[in-house]
Amino acid sequence: MPTAAPLRLRPGRPCRLGAHYDGEGTHFAVFSAHASAMHLCLFSADGKSETTRIALPERTGHVWHGYAPGLGPGTLYGYRAEGMYAPEQGHRFNPNKLLIDPYARQLHGRFTQHDAQYGYVRGAAKDDLGFDERDSAPYVPRSVVSDPALFPPASRHPGSKDTGLFLYEAHAKGLTMQHPGLPGDLRGTYEGLASDAMLEHLDRLGVTAIELMPVQHFLDDDFLVERGLRNYWGYNTIAFFTPEPRYYGPAGLSGFRAMVERFHKAGIEVIMDVVYNHTAEGDQRGPTLCYRGLDNASYYRLLAGQPRYYVNDTGCGNTLNLAHPFVLRMVMDSLRFWVECMGIDGFRFDLASTLAREEHGFDHRGGFLDALRQDPVLCDVRLIAEPWDVGPGGYQLGRFTAEFREWNDRFRDTLRRYWRGDPHSAQELAGCLLGSAAQFDHDGRRAWSSVNFVAAHDGFTLADLTRYNERHNEANGENNMDGHQANFSDNCGVEGDTDDAAILARRKRRQRNLLATVFLAQGTPMLLAGDEFGHSQQGNNNAYCQDNPVGWLDWETADHNLIDYVAGLARLRRENPLLDQSRFLHGATRAIDGLPDVAWRRFDGGPLSWRDPGLSNLCLVIRASADMPADESSPQGLLLAFNRDDKPSEAQLPPAPDGWRWWRVLDTAADDAFAQVMIEDSILSVPGDGIAVAITRPQDA
Repeated sequence: MPTAAPLRLRPGRPCRLGAHYDGEGTHFAVFSAHASAMHLCLFSADGKSETTRIALPERTGHVWHGYAPGLGPGTLYGYRAEGMYAPEQGHRFNPNKLLIDPYARQLHGRFTQHDAQYGYVRGAAKDDLGFDERDSAPYVPRSVVSDPALFPPASRHPGSKDTGLFLYEAHAKGLTMQHPGLPGDLRGTYEGLASDAMLEHLDRLGVTAIELMPVQHFLDDDFLVERGLRNYWGYNTIAFFTPEPRYYGPAGLSGFRAMVERFHKAGIEVIMDVVYNHTAEGDQRGPTLCYRGLDNASYYRLLAGQPRYYVNDTGCGNTLNLAHPFVLRMVMDSLRFWVECMGIDGFRFDLASTLAREEHGFDHRGGFLDALRQDPVLCDVRLIAEPWDVGPGGYQLGRFTAEFREWNDRFRDTLRRYWRGDPHSAQELAGCLLGSAAQFDHDGRRAWSSVNFVAAHDGFTLADLTRYNERHNEANGENNMDGHQANFSDNCGVEGDTDDAAILARRKRRQRNLLATVFLAQGTPMLLAGDEFGHSQQGNNNAYCQDNPVGWLDWETADHNLIDYVAGLARLRRENPLLDQSRFLHGATRAIDGLPDVAWRRFDGGPLSWRDPGLSNLCLVIRASADMPADESSPQGLLLAFNRDDKPSEAQLPPAPDGWRWWRVLDTAADDAFAQVMIEDSILSVPGDGIAVAITRPQDA
């Protein structure tokens, strides 16, 4: 332990948490309601030696603070908190453990797996009730006093409409790690994400927003390290204000802001997948790295009557306690930091049901959601919820407030089941095509609330969805017991790779149909990176630990015809606003022409038999919502014809408005899928196992 240092701390300011340089010195402030003392530890420039340990001199409420004159940017520091080590009472203070600052914007060094990081002696008879006296500092990074010049006000995307959003979910490393158009020092980096080659690809697709999987500083789980694996996906956050350094390129931290700015200049928004539901410290057997050592009983939700143990609504060992005002404040401050200092345009909240839990359970008017809605910064960004967790009553699809879009897993599963041929799936698909109004049409919510997708990071890729009936996760080291069981996949006759031309053609047709259905549905389309060119994970539907070619996109084998097809679907949607309406359609009568804004038909024009479990073919006629004022509406109509049968068929088109004609604009089975063909006889040819789309246009257009 270092001897007393000449550094003298003055009282600081409790109103701003973290370490902040004011031009003459640095203010330090950290929250802890139950600590008996809080020590600031300073380190040498190389981070190897602790040079000073001094108690923060003031406590205002539950904030410990001090001001260090002359201490400036680049200073390396950490905290040690004194207090009770009484796990049975929920307290796990251990001053032998160096703690990172929850508000640190930069960290020096990396976490190194070692038993000294644990507050108890691992393997001892008392388990987590014992007390470990080893110093963890050699195995924990140092927090850094940041230069304010690194974080000036960030650029913002120039205006965002509610409609027209096309999400592209991507991994910050895996997207570019094997891209042949990038130099080696940019592959797998923030700079690589916004490189010329990637911007060209995203522009080709028509992407309007890239949704990045976690890029806040996260840890590799000990059990993965022991297997020789890594946490690839990143859903294991430890520092909520710090970009993940493993994706740094030549510019280091500055590369993150440069990436965002380049995306903005290209007209692309940047949305972050954020994990505020738990931390990387795990359950009672996990390490003491930050929150557990600062104030375990405040930061985490503990079991009532058994505070030694953690509420585990996340399935990840612990659950952050957003019902506590200072924990909620940390999350809100973090979100504002990414918007104001890094330029982020929105957030996808992992396991969002956990964030909205109060003592009585999920509450869509709870503290976190209310705080988001009233915040003057965050009220103007994209908000996307993953509306479930593994806790009781955790599945909350459609229960979030009107500001949110929500990942719609029912859309995903219904889409897969319909094209696989499952009974009753056509009836369920009908609701999905209209924005899943049964779940979302309430409390003023809009039709874009449903985020529609066929595949996401968690599960089979699109290519594997048509290649495998069973998961193949042996490489994860969990005896193939991990990952989704209900994939609703169809290998089209052979498990895995095949040279059978008929099976390959069927798989390609299935992929085209699945993709088309996503882009033809009301709501917000989302594409998993790599699905546009047939990326496979060899049947691994839970590649969370595959930081290798299994998880990295293989650009060398990309199907460029499929890329062009996806680009065509996005263009079709962009050019036809009837496919992307903000209002739900319920068949109400339109003032402009007395016709319903949506109608279902058989191919022969008659009414559908909704009770038929084998219903496989259906037509959907869409017009502008009846809620639109007559002077803003149009007589234009659009017909979607879905044919799950092998044989081609014909769909009778309704009469076109006077002076208008029907045009076919999509045939998913045709080589030239988007050829514009005027229809002379009011009959739309619909391919077998495919989709056809027709739209009315003025006769003289």
